[in-house]
Order: sequence, then structure tokens, then C-alpha cells
Amino acid sequence: MAAFAAVHIAIRNRLEGTLISILVVAEKPSVAMSYAKVLGATSRKDGYLEGNGYLVSWCVGHLVELAPPNVYYAKYVKWSIADLPILPQKWQYLVSASTKKQFGILQKLMHRPDVESIVNSCDSGREGELIFRLVYQQAGCKKPFSRLWLSSMEENAIREGFAHLKPSTEYDALYNAALCRERADWMVGINASRLFSCLYNQPLAVGRVMTPVLAMTVVREAAIAAFVPEKFYTVDLELTSGCTASSRRIPEKSVAKNLLEACRKEMVATIQRITRKEKSENPPPLYDLTTLQRDANRLLGYSAQQTLDYVQSLYEKKLTTYPRTDSCYITDDDEEMLEELTEELEVFLDITPEDVDEAVPRTRRTVNREKVTDHHAILPTRSMLHADLEALPKGEQNVLKLIIARTLMAVSKPFRYLETLLTTECAGEEFSAKGKEVLEEGWKAVERKVLADILNRKQELTALPNAAENECSILNAELKEGQTSPPKHFTEDTLLHAMETASADSMPEGVERQGIGTPATRAATIEKLVQKGFLERKGNKKTKVLLPTDKGKALITVMPEEIQSPEMTADWETKLLRIERSEMEPSEFMTEINTMITELVKNTEMKKGANALMKSKIIGVCPNCGKPVVEREKGWFCENRECRFVLWKDNAFFKRLGKRLDAHVADKLLRDGRVRLKDCKSAKGKTYNATVLLGTEPDGRSKFSLEFEGGC
Repeated sequence: MAAFAAVHIAIRNRLEGTLISILVVAEKPSVAMSYAKVLGATSRKDGYLEGNGYLVSWCVGHLVELAPPNVYYAKYVKWSIADLPILPQKWQYLVSASTKKQFGILQKLMHRPDVESIVNSCDSGREGELIFRLVYQQAGCKKPFSRLWLSSMEENAIREGFAHLKPSTEYDALYNAALCRERADWMVGINASRLFSCLYNQPLAVGRVMTPVLAMTVVREAAIAAFVPEKFYTVDLELTSGCTASSRRIPEKSVAKNLLEACRKEMVATIQRITRKEKSENPPPLYDLTTLQRDANRLLGYSAQQTLDYVQSLYEKKLTTYPRTDSCYITDDDEEMLEELTEELEVFLDITPEDVDEAVPRTRRTVNREKVTDHHAILPTRSMLHADLEALPKGEQNVLKLIIARTLMAVSKPFRYLETLLTTECAGEEFSAKGKEVLEEGWKAVERKVLADILNRKQELTALPNAAENECSILNAELKEGQTSPPKHFTEDTLLHAMETASADSMPEGVERQGIGTPATRAATIEKLVQKGFLERKGNKKTKVLLPTDKGKALITVMPEEIQSPEMTADWETKLLRIERSEMEPSEFMTEINTMITELVKNTEMKKGANALMKSKIIGVCPNCGKPVVEREKGWFCENRECRFVLWKDNAFFKRLGKRLDAHVADKLLRDGRVRLKDCKSAKGKTYNATVLLGTEPDGRSKFSLEFEGGC
């Protein structure tokens, strides 16, 4: 509470004319600009804004990061199983070269004599808390700080947030959870990656979250490969009543044929029973991040990362509330706000009262305080109603449309329909027909109106005609053949769902199931797997599946169960949540991680026959020493560890030509020592054709030269 009180003293002193300043630290420059505008800090400086008693600056991602192993001991530069496990007793942090300038600015501002207090205004979540506190500690700052906690970037929300700053101590547990997550990931990544890379003599990236997700895709593909389809048959009867009734699935074709012949002989079906049942589908809940990402992938073909980028931009533009939420509910305090927002959205979209629930309060089903942790569900803001939405990029427009639609659907009436089941008998076999008839569109009317261009479809329900007689004639009878289907390949939609629900079946009743990762990190996990060549996207623009590569399959084949197990990772996420809630000591969690890694290093041996599986793809011969050249994540390397020859994928020489060194070019260079390139670009923007010649330096490193058409 002392820090909290100090900030308010600082604010009071400022109002009384004392020359003091409050430093506000945001996570990104764009967010800092929004804060500065509201606070009146309009004077631009190098790396911050100043004015009205405030200094507003920003971080650029993680300014401060965990130090690599070689900072602890120089010998860790070389990877060796003998040095494992690496378990720091006193953790060390570094400021990266790319962020050194901004860190220096923040450090200087924190130590300015006129700065008496600081406001942590980084993103309101686990990572935002970590980003600020690591900077604060690395800068050696001891001044009191408070917490700005926002769910919206609208100006009134910012004013309200600064008027009611939170004590920093309220978020100590959140910081502890973030710290445990960061250090656990470091320990698993460093130790497991070195262990398996040394065992199999090639670089292998292993991650606490990444590897179990990859394992899920490998298991799914194995199930698809092992699936043996089974044929089945049905007999369909076209009845004079105007419907088609089908038999059960029959495994034997001969049995189905006999039934068909018998039905064709009788040509009359007896109606056994007609059951009519009114059913309803409740509206879907408001969006949390994962559900939004799933819908955007399913309906629009966007990757999880694309959707996160779009909704983050919408948030910073004050058009939606905070996106990185795992809740699809609001609290009682927000209910009046949602009711007013709903009414304004209906006017905005010209949706009539018939389309929505007239009950008061219609927002009641969206309220559940117990299921709102840090932030409520994603909502559009009132600022959105007055914004120029046509000026937004198409991706942002579409994601915003999904959020608007879901908000209105969540407060609409249920979708009601009448389901009719007709059961008939012919030749001693039962046949059935099912029909549906809409009674009230409810929330589906909103979906149809708001998302018409996105859905691009209209699902018609077919009602069964009234059957007035006990018997009806058969107009036609035919045999239909089908077969059982294998499990489906993962799409980003279904993989996100699998990550969200991982371990649900194995957890005891009553335990909160957190799945793998968090809503904020799942997209990044998928992208990392793709970037490292463990997963690949295949399919058309709208529908892409995620498939493990040979490299990904090989990695999972050699991974022990505890590393690839979704249950273990989900258990860790649950424990991190307990730390957030002060229900578990951080030291207890870290001891578990230490023990697991120690046992992993002690007990893991190379799997027999795995070397052949893990063998890297040879693409040519090293021009320096004659040994094989193999492809790895960042380039094509000579297998001789003493040789320095490498063709980097991110090659500066080819970049200067406006070209990329890909597998085809690498293959040509190694095979022929040269490759002809068309439409190279000069520094002045002119295009030309040339041949790149491959040579080696005296120390074995690659070198390139150009041979121009018409002479050197």
C-alpha cells in the first residue's frame, strides 16, 4: 500500500505546484502516445513524451531478457552433456543490443530527481507485468510504483484508470507466476535442447509448450495413417409422403441387397410413429481470444497469429477491449455498460427488437464474476461506433465484424426449431427420416444479418411433410454405399481447441483445466513450430491444415513421454495459475521443475535406431573439405565440425541482389559452383542478369562473386 499511497501523494503535490514528475511506462510506443494524449504530455523528447507533470515512455517488447548459459560459465558456449543440467542458483539478466538505447532512456528517467513515483502501464496481463518489473529491477530503481489496469484504450477508460491506480502489491503474485513461467521455459529449453542435440548430433529445439503441441499433431497423423476405412451400406426409400427414409448402416453388402429387393417387392412402408420435439440452441457466449482465433481461422482462413495481430491493433485503435483474455463473460459491474452498448449496436446496424431478446436484463447470461480473472470478454467499444471503419485494413474489418456479431448474438434469444422424426417399417426393417422447422431464428438472425458476407451460405432446414396415413407407397428404393472416415487433419481452429482442452479427460473432477499455453501465447507457439520447420501449412488460401514435417515426426519419436506429454504441460499451467492466486509458493513449483530436468538428464539415453530417423538431409558436397553438406534450420552446414563452411539462409550477399538463397539455389551452387539469376537489383534500383560464383576463403568460409553477362 505504501507505493500506492506514494503515487497519490505525488499527484497531490503536482496539483499544489511542487516540481515533481510521475513516470508512466507503457509496453509499446503507440500505447504510450494514447496515454500521453490523455495526460497532457505533449512535448516530444528522445524516447519519451513530457508535459503536465508526467513523463510517458515505453518498452519495446522484452527490453530485459534472461542471460544465456555462457554468461554463468564460459564453458557453456560449447554444448556438452557432461555440463548438464544447467540450473542457475542466482538468475542473471541482460539488455539486448537492439533495445539498449530505450533501456538507457528508461533507466535515466527512473533516476531523474524530479521523478518521485512510477506507473506500470504495460499490458494488463502476466507478460506485461514481467516486462515492466524486469526493467525496473535491472535499472536499479527503488522508487514506489503503482499499476494501471485497463480493459479498454478509450480515453474515458484511460482517465478512469489513472484516477484509480492499483497498488503494485496486488500484482506481486502475477509477477511471480510470470517469473516462474519464464525461468521454467528457459530451463526446459536450454537443457532439453542441448541434451537431445548432443545425443543425436544435430541441433534440435525442444520447448515446454512447443513440443507437446507438436506431439499432438504427430499422434493425429499417425491415427490417420493407421486408419482402415470400413464400407457400409444403407437402403433409402423415397416415400409418397414426400420424404426419404433410410435404414441403419449395414456392414454386409449382400444383406443390404436382400433388403433392397424385399422393399422393391413390397413397395409399401408402414408408419410406426411420428415424434415432434421442440428444441432450442442457446446463443454462443462472448468471445475470449482463443474462440475468436478459432472462428477467424474457420470462417476467414486467418492464422491464430494474424487474428491476434488484428485484434491487438483494434484494441490500440480504441475499437475493441483488451484482447488477451481467457474469459467469455463480464462482471456484474459491466452489465449496464453492455446493455447500453448493445442498444447502440442495434441502432448502428439497424437490427430490430424482434431479432433480440426483449427480456430484462437480456445481458444476464453473459455475467459470471467467478469466470472473469484479469479481463472480461472481448467487446467492441463505443468509440467504434463513431470511427471510420472503411479506413481499416480488410483483416481488421473482418475481425471487428466477428466481435460485433458475437456481442449481439450473446444477448439474443435462443434459436428455436421443431424436430420431427418419422419411423417407418418395410420388409421387417425400420427406416427413419428426420426434419427440422424453424420456429424462431433468435441469435441466428443476428448471425445471418451481420455476417452474411463472411458466412457466404444459407443453411436451409428441411421440414418433413405431414403424414396423414398409416401407410404410404414407395416411389423408389435404392442402395447407397459409404465408408467410415478417418480423423481429420488439424487446422489452426481445431489445434487451438486441442491446446485449450488438453488433459481435460485425465484431470480429476473439479480441477481447473488450463490446457497447453495461454490464450496470449498459443498463436506464437504454432508460428514457432512452423518457423523451425516442425510443422507446415498445406491447403488453399482459406482452409489450411497443419501437418508435422519429417523433422517434426523424428523429433517426437525420440522425445521421452514427460517432455511431449500435454498432461504435464497442462498441469504446469494450472500450477502457474495457482501461483497467480497466491495458492502455491513459487519455490515449490521451481523445485518440481529442477527435479524433473535433473531426472531427464540422468535417465535419457539415445533410442536405438533413431540415428537413421534423425539423419539430416544431405544436399551436396562441401567445396572446402569434401564432406557432406546438410540442411539445418538456419542454413546448409558442412558435417565436418572442424570446417567453417556454411551457406546461410538469411544471406546478406543475396539480399543485396534482391534475391533469396533457397534450397534450389543452394543445390545449384554446391553441384555446379555457380547459379544464374535473373532480374537482380542494383543499389540504384536497376535490374540485371548475372551469375553468382561460389568459392571459399582460406579458413573455409563461403565467398561469392558475380559474373555479368558479356564478361566479368
